[in-house]
Formats: sequence, structure tokens, C-alpha cells
Amino acid sequence: GFMWEISREFNALVVFAEHRYYGESMPYGKSSFDDKVKLGYLTSQQAMADFVDLIKYLRNDTLCIDKRPNPVIAFGGSYGGMLAAWFRIKYPATVEGLFCYQKFRAIASSAPIWQFTGMTPCNDFYKVTSSVYRNTNIECGSTISASWKAIDNVTESDSGKAWLTDNWKLCTPLETTDDVARLKYWATDVYVALAMVNYPYEANFLAPLPANPIKEVCKSMSNHTEDDATLLMSVFHGLSVYFNYTGSASCLNLSSAFSDDMMNGWNYQACTEMIMPFCTKGGEDDIFEPYPWDFENYAQYCENRYGLKPTTDDVEKQYGGKNLKAASNIIFSNGLLDPWSSGGVLKSISSTVRALLIPDGAHHLDLRASHPNDTTSVIHARKTIKHWIIKWIFDYRHRK
Repeated sequence: GFMWEISREFNALVVFAEHRYYGESMPYGKSSFDDKVKLGYLTSQQAMADFVDLIKYLRNDTLCIDKRPNPVIAFGGSYGGMLAAWFRIKYPATVEGLFCYQKFRAIASSAPIWQFTGMTPCNDFYKVTSSVYRNTNIECGSTISASWKAIDNVTESDSGKAWLTDNWKLCTPLETTDDVARLKYWATDVYVALAMVNYPYEANFLAPLPANPIKEVCKSMSNHTEDDATLLMSVFHGLSVYFNYTGSASCLNLSSAFSDDMMNGWNYQACTEMIMPFCTKGGEDDIFEPYPWDFENYAQYCENRYGLKPTTDDVEKQYGGKNLKAASNIIFSNGLLDPWSSGGVLKSISSTVRALLIPDGAHHLDLRASHPNDTTSVIHARKTIKHWIIKWIFDYRHRK
């Protein structure tokens, strides 16, 4: 990606630190998710403390050759971008050591640090998602909007459930209203995922997808006034771009659009720290069914699953919420095609806490590797980020 491309120019050591409880970093091995005592060490604060220890270790071993001062720049995208920003906020001062010292700077890409209670309206996330489809093709957005009622109409009868099971090639038959609700939830997840990875070239981030995948999805969704059966087949062909672009899937599996391995840790954090309110309101600005944010219901789910009662203000208490006046040396980049931009920093806070907007960019597109199909705005964003890195390093060196 972008970091690899510029690292040689800066003679930089690139380190990818794996967050505890993700990937292979399981403190208790296969039993790491067994109970809340073991899961108690899964927090953003603990992860950042791990990163500080890692930097100290690397500094003593590799970063301080000839006692040269070495600035550290934290990069991250999505939750990683949130951590990068909070890392800079939480550890703004120099970190003293035996051989040298550093200051942290942060590049926070697609980092929804304001996607929390009282900071961002709960429906903004889905409004951004909806706008991507409507701006691609107004009929596409209208077809998706009409499809929810069409699903309800068709699945009112057992024969209708069987018809949708067969024609949508579902791996597991629709038999109950809960099954139908799960289908709709899956489709909603897919529409969000497609907006996140709406890159201008073929990619395999969440799934193998063509260039500009939403354009491909919308090709079949051209008439929202069709009868229910015809409309639902149009929607099925559109959704097939996500779950079967390669043609290798024999049936549609209604598991999450996101992998279980990725979601195990996040589901826990979403019940402890990352309480992000999401809702949909329907209407012209929303292609999704109205669905309210119900914190009490959400809290009960978390208590049932993890034995924990969440609160809504942990992140604000820990990291300051929307008050970033004391922060410095952070770039918040956001692609405006990305649903997560709804909770991002879209306006510069100060001369050193800068917002960088990528109008035609999806989820952390700027951190991906350069590609011939890159748009002008993402090329400009990378140049801007590089400019700030040069400035930060220059200023740091000349203060020594």
C-alpha cells in the first residue's frame, strides 16, 4: 500500500502491529473469547499501551542507530485510523528512552472518531450509503428502497418463501419471519460493504469485486415500478455482484457480509467501548427501511451476550469526543463515498489537525497502493499526506 510506496524515500521502518484479540494475537489462544474475564483485556486503551511497548522494544533494538532521533508516524484506516488519532491524542508528548526519543504523528484514514452518541446523528451513516446508490443511478436507489416491501409481500405465504429461496438460490430455506428478517439484514450489510469498497479498480478487500462495483450492481436495478417478482430478481442479480462475482458460489449463504474472524473482537468492543448508534429513517434520503436506534434494547443484547452493561460515553471520556482543540499533528482523511465518513472529521480543527477530503474515494482508498485507475482526488490526497510527513520530519529534525 501507500506506506510501502513511500517508506524507501523516507528510509523508514514500516511496522504492522497486530491488535490483541485479532488475527493471530490471541492472549488465551482458542479460549480467548470464552468469558468476560479473558475478554477484559480487549480495549483500545490496552491496544495502544501494547503499541507503546512495541515501539520501545523496536527503538532499543533498531530505531536508534547512532542515537539518531526518530519520529514515529502512526498510520491507520477505519478502526485503525481511530487508534492512530487517539494514539496521538493519548501519547502526545515525547517518549523518553535510553537511546533516543520520538514524537508521534498520525495519519487517520476513514476514522469515524465521532460516530458516537451525541456527536453524529444516528441516521447519517445510512444517508451516506444511500447517496452513493442514488448518485450512481436514481432508479437503483429507488429499486432498493422498493425491494423491502416486495420481500415482505412475497414472503407472506409459505409458497412465497419457497419461491424466494429457490430464485435467490439461498443455501438455507426461508421458513420463518426471523429468516426473512435475517435476509433483509444481510442485504443491508451488503449494500454498506459495497459502498465501503467502491474502488475504481478490481479489488478483493471484503470480497472479490469488479471496478466500480456499485455501477455493476445498479445495472440490473433500473425500474422500481416492476412487479414484486421481477423487481426482486433485479435485486438478486445486483447482489450477486457481491456474493458471486467469481461465479464460484453455488448458493447464497446468509452469514454476515463481514468475516466471523474479523467480527469476533469487534462485536465485543461494540458492546463495551464502541457504542455507535445507527438508525434509518426511510424517505428520500434513505434507501433503507425505517429502523430506530434503541439503546436499551442494544444494552440488553450486550448484557445477554457478554454479561456487561454498556454506557454511551466511554469514548468521549477517554479521548475527548469532539473537543480536539488540544490535539495536534493529525491528518484525518475521508473518502466521501465511504459510509464511515459520516462520523469522520470533515473540517480542519486547527493548522495542525487537518481534514483531507476525497470526494470520489471509498473506505481508506488513500492508504491502498497506487493504481492506474486512481482518481485525481486520491492522487492529490496522497501527495498532501506526503507533504505533511516531509514537514513533520523536517520540523522535528531541526528542533533537535
